[in-house]
Amino acid sequence: MSVARITEIKSASTVSFEDAVKKGVARANETLKNIKGAWVSSHEVVVENGAITEYRVDMKITFVLV
Repeated sequence: MSVARITEIKSASTVSFEDAVKKGVARANETLKNIKGAWVSSHEVVVENGAITEYRVDMKITFVLV
């Protein structure tokens, strides 16, 4: 029997939402073992002087406890 846990993280990128997700999962993988999935629960952007300067995502990371 497996037991899974979910943790919520926020990640940001100046490039794109996709890059923010990749950076978030890569960073979570440094401290969490057995990551099985990620669910993006929200997107947001930072706008300065009418231009998007940062892409942000809130994610729920699922990992299996050993």
